[in-house]
Amino acid sequence: MHIHSRQAAEGAAGGTAAAAGGLPSGAGALRRRVEAAPPQERPALLAAIASDVRAHVLKTILGAGMGHVGGDLSVTDVLTTLYFGVLRVDPANPAWPDRDRFILSKGHCAGAFYSVLALAGFIEEAALGTFMKPLSALNGHPNRRKIPGVEANTGPLGHGLPIAVGCAIAATLSGSARRTFVALGDGELQEGSNWEAAMCAGHRQLGALTAIVDRNGLQQGARTEATNRLEPLADKWRAFGWEVSELDGHDHAALLAAFTRPAGDRPRCVIARTIKGKGVSFMQDGVEWHHKVPSAEQVAQALKELGR
Repeated sequence: MHIHSRQAAEGAAGGTAAAAGGLPSGAGALRRRVEAAPPQERPALLAAIASDVRAHVLKTILGAGMGHVGGDLSVTDVLTTLYFGVLRVDPANPAWPDRDRFILSKGHCAGAFYSVLALAGFIEEAALGTFMKPLSALNGHPNRRKIPGVEANTGPLGHGLPIAVGCAIAATLSGSARRTFVALGDGELQEGSNWEAAMCAGHRQLGALTAIVDRNGLQQGARTEATNRLEPLADKWRAFGWEVSELDGHDHAALLAAFTRPAGDRPRCVIARTIKGKGVSFMQDGVEWHHKVPSAEQVAQALKELGR
């Protein structure tokens, strides 16, 4: 089963993208609203959208009876900032050649990704109700052949950054100004393929590549530092030739500033310090919420806390 974008379903798939530097013609209403707002108001708008994304995540996982709610909620603000404040992508023309690329390397957090794609106009919001159902396009991990806006099939950890490096190299070779962003889990950095890719990106000086580490400190079953110590994480990226910044991964103003800075001559790593289960008091920083499914009563409480 394939899912088609809302705009495409309305016959807008033939829309043309704007000239470099502007929004594409098919950009969704929420993205246009953020873009039109004064800069000082954009973080608050993004925070409101993020709350809606979190509400969708909770309802989607409750309906499916499975998912990875903790990591979904920790990466929500990163995804929201990218799709509604940064990326030059076109829901009406997902295959637009000069679009920015985004890859969700931590593909198990597809619940948040699908929720963002729905609000951004790539898929119908009603499709979220099919998450994990038989024959649904919304698998537990994203599938680029089934869902518009998905650049790569991810799930096996350690694959996303190598793919992103390839995308960035391709942009350089073709003379395109498009940028590539990839979101990584922190536990995922225990996979050696990431560091091979990081070494390659540093060597090639892929300044249009940004890796975002969802640094919530937890992985399945334990804390990252108890499993296989990552710190000093920033120093490790710098040693591979990357420019590194560390920030609050739930601060939309800080995320916007980090993601919209002009590309330099080095790839960029943004270590986003986040909280697993962010926004829901009884889930926050709880290792059991890696893939625990909340009850209907817990979802109702969570939605109340989110004001949704």
